[in-house]
Amino acid sequence: MTVKELRKQTGLSQNKFAEYLNIPVVNIQHWEQGVRNPPKYVMSLIERILITEGMIQKSLHNQR
Repeated sequence: MTVKELRKQTGLSQNKFAEYLNIPVVNIQHWEQGVRNPPKYVMSLIERILITEGMIQKSLHNQR
C-alpha cells in the first residue's frame, strides 16, 4: 500500500495523519505526490502503528 492509501483508510487529512504519526506534513505531501518515496522501514513502521492501534484492518495490510 502507498502512504496515500494508508491515510485514506484512516479517514484522516494529511495534516491530521502527519500529526498522528509525528511526521512533518511536508513529508506526507511529498510521499503522496511522488516527489520522494518513503524509506521501506518507515512504511513498515507506519503500517504496524496503524494496524496495532486499530486505524486500519490487518487484512488491508495483507493485500500487498
